[in-house]
Amino acid sequence: MGTRRQGTHPLMVLVGASLLVFYASLAYLSYRALVALWSATPGLETTLLVVAVGTLVVGYLSYRFGTAQLLSGLEAVELPRSRAPGFYRRFDRLVDRMDAGDPQILVARLPTPNAFALGSPRSGVVVLDRSLFGLLTVDELEAIVAHELAHLEGYDAFVQTLAYTAFRTLVGFALLASFPVVLVIGGFARAIAWMRGRPSSWTNTLLGRLLRRAEQAVLLVSLAFTVVVLARSRRREYAADDRAVTVTGRPLALARALRKIQRAADPDWGLLSPLYVHTDETETEDERLWRRLLSTHPSTDERIDRLVERARTQQNGRRGREGERIPVR
Repeated sequence: MGTRRQGTHPLMVLVGASLLVFYASLAYLSYRALVALWSATPGLETTLLVVAVGTLVVGYLSYRFGTAQLLSGLEAVELPRSRAPGFYRRFDRLVDRMDAGDPQILVARLPTPNAFALGSPRSGVVVLDRSLFGLLTVDELEAIVAHELAHLEGYDAFVQTLAYTAFRTLVGFALLASFPVVLVIGGFARAIAWMRGRPSSWTNTLLGRLLRRAEQAVLLVSLAFTVVVLARSRRREYAADDRAVTVTGRPLALARALRKIQRAADPDWGLLSPLYVHTDETETEDERLWRRLLSTHPSTDERIDRLVERARTQQNGRRGREGERIPVR
């Protein structure tokens, strides 16, 4: 047994040395390729300009093709004006009062009652689930459409797609520039592990831990960026609510619409649901925090509370007149 170990150890040292030479050679070739690539660039300013323009083009194409693919998958079709003349009269008034262009109104069968906007004021669409026309009153449906038009006004979906595209581009350049260093560190870590006779323990070496920390740093930066983008998405939802209320003047109509959509999307909701307190006792505080941080929308209850408060403010401003008092819960 002892003789076998002494015979295999030199072989493992040889494998380790071979790995070291291989990774070092590959790192050197990668470095020379990067130097040659950098030497061929016309200059830092021009390169940055080309990268910026390329990022914009890729982001735009990604958004356009992604939108077309999504609509095709939903089998969304345009709502003819002859089928909903009353709806279109209100829609046209919203278009005249908002800077959202003249988007198409598409209807589809979504998994749950919902509405969303895609595109920009130049070529936007608003997709409505078919059930909304029976679920909501005309005032409530108008408020939901105004909310979606506000998203088109702010280019919200496009800006979010462009932000992710720009971030992926920056990360890609950073990984490309650091590729030779990563090869050297990874090669040394694997070579040392082989020379020590424990090939699978390379991640526990000093260099292996350094490489693992670098990977964790990239993941942490990606997570931080995602949290920032999602925080902006939640702020834009509030902004779209405010814009819809400004245009329609009916905060409670939007609040009622949100509540109805929430209830229709919850299969467990029934006539007696308001009598019970629904809480997830298994969810910890940390889990709740992460759920909030990684949500694209603020909670429906928070949005409704803001709208109800705005309705109270409007009611107080109309002294002597009876304010609108319609329950939304």
